[in-house]
Amino acid sequence: MRKLLAATAAVAMGLAVGGGVIPSTAQAQARTGSGYTPAPIAWGACASAALQARGAQCGLLTVPLDYARPGGTKIKIAVSRIKHTSAEADYQGVMLTNPGGPGGSGLTLSVLGEYVPGGVGGDYDWIGFDPRGVGSSQPALSCDVEYAGYNRPFYVPVSKSLERAWLTKTATYAKACDRAGGALLDHVKTTDTIADMESIRKALGAKQINFYGFSYGTYLGQVYATLHPGKVRRMVLDGNVDPRRVWYDANLDQDVAFDKNMDVYFAWVAKYDEVYHLGTSAKAVKAKYYATLQKLRKAPAGGLIGPDEWNDIFVSAGYYVFGWEEVAEAFAAWVNEGDAAGLKGLYAAPGEPGADNGYAMYLATQCTDVKWPKSWAKWKRDNWRTYAKAPFITWNNAWYNAPCRTWGGKVGKPVTVNGKKAPAILLISETEDAATPYSGSLEVRKRFPRSVLLEGVGGTTHAGSLNGVACTDDVIAAYLDTGALPKRVHGNRSDKQCEPVPVPDPTAAAAKSLSAAGGANRAPLRDLVRIR
Repeated sequence: MRKLLAATAAVAMGLAVGGGVIPSTAQAQARTGSGYTPAPIAWGACASAALQARGAQCGLLTVPLDYARPGGTKIKIAVSRIKHTSAEADYQGVMLTNPGGPGGSGLTLSVLGEYVPGGVGGDYDWIGFDPRGVGSSQPALSCDVEYAGYNRPFYVPVSKSLERAWLTKTATYAKACDRAGGALLDHVKTTDTIADMESIRKALGAKQINFYGFSYGTYLGQVYATLHPGKVRRMVLDGNVDPRRVWYDANLDQDVAFDKNMDVYFAWVAKYDEVYHLGTSAKAVKAKYYATLQKLRKAPAGGLIGPDEWNDIFVSAGYYVFGWEEVAEAFAAWVNEGDAAGLKGLYAAPGEPGADNGYAMYLATQCTDVKWPKSWAKWKRDNWRTYAKAPFITWNNAWYNAPCRTWGGKVGKPVTVNGKKAPAILLISETEDAATPYSGSLEVRKRFPRSVLLEGVGGTTHAGSLNGVACTDDVIAAYLDTGALPKRVHGNRSDKQCEPVPVPDPTAAAAKSLSAAGGANRAPLRDLVRIR
């Protein structure tokens, strides 16, 4: 689940706990959080200006580092709350949220309720939180803030020296995280976050939770509903992780899907050749992309943007239609005018405190959720085979995940997702979602027999609900209002079809029309993507 995440300032801290064999009862408590009763959250002011403006409350929830030893070392989870605005008679409980990742900061996602049509979001207390190790939670993991710096070795290991350079670089990062994280690395699995969600529920005094999860957040929802089906009231899961593929295989699936989406993007750029002047066919634009990448191996754009940074910048176009114009503008400015300013603006500068927090926690969770292949021969064989048919992101993705080969945390076993006891939930996916391919949503639908799947037909945007598509957002609003869902149909297919998030139109006439229409919800679209 490779995910580009905005980093939050963090301080890495090592923790120490006692050893010993965990008995089976303690193991069960560790996976479910059932053996710990937290103190209430002491609510206060939020540091975020956006949360302050909305009257949000923030606080820290104290939880065990290891739920099997609830009396041992404690850590703190940063939580935010925007309380319901409806009459008490219309109040529908707490709504926990997660933006994905893993490693994504969700503290500000408590604002999500304002994007639900018809004021329905006002019926809930919206809860944002930074998962353990992330963002404002304490401690927060940071291993090497310079790791994603400029002019890294070329992703594609076309020589032995490049292969050795990346093997060394990724193993060194894993060691740095081991030193920085200490005992924390043994307790940041998906099941640990599920136990924290249970602690949040208890601290809020709620008998059940509602939950809205994007991307990796859908996996949290799946696992929570498996372990605590009676604690689930309503769930919206958008961009569904395939529980069969966690996590090594899921990344290979992404590689093929991203390549397909980039062809869609290159075709869009070609459609607007009068704007970008990069070619009149998808083939021509694609060729220019790869030719430029090779040139950057010898002479980085602006002295900073090499082939890896170039590839990273374009990855967002495979995730979402949001930002297509900005990427194309930077592409055109460099190729046609030699101006690297746009590229530099789209590639976040390394070196800020905690800059690698999201990435470090992505690895910390995925590397220990399940056993990864240790054999480099297998990685090499699988990725070269995939690269042959899908070159765009394959080696980028391989090295992104390669620290898992030598990761220091204790590896667990993933929960077998089973939604037979879960209530009716709403699943959402666009047909060509690359980060979480559509087949994953079909699999989750099978495992949750009361679920309903809404499909954004033909769309390439990942986890893009509540972005102004009335067909989709009105279903969400109706479900959160009354629990009503479209009728579930027979067969291995979606239950309701909607149009996808629309692609942008960069022509002057379209921009003028958009401005005249008061933005046509453009600001909320950008705001929500930025928040997530």
